[in-house]
Amino acid sequence: MSEEATSVSDDKFEEEVLRAELPVLIDFWAVWCAPCKMIEPALANLAQDYKDQIKFMKMNIDENMKTPSRYGIRSIPTLLLFKNGELKETLVGAVPQDKIENVIVKHI
Repeated sequence: MSEEATSVSDDKFEEEVLRAELPVLIDFWAVWCAPCKMIEPALANLAQDYKDQIKFMKMNIDENMKTPSRYGIRSIPTLLLFKNGELKETLVGAVPQDKIENVIVKHI
């Protein structure tokens, strides 16, 4: 993904996502996932545009299985937006940048 997105592991999920002061958009992805690569430019653009208002994170589902299982991730890419420790939005698939932005704007 972009330099603005931080990788997070199962072990750090609660600290980095659920206890975050800012809303968090987390991208569940895998190296072999072509649609995941398709949305990378959109996420990079949004991470730049909203860098002070929302945290952008990513989790590799091949390296971290506990958190994706906990949230029922069955298809990637899946984007989850958390605010104040609560899951607020879910986007599945290679959605366009404007749709991701609309979700972000609702929660900042």
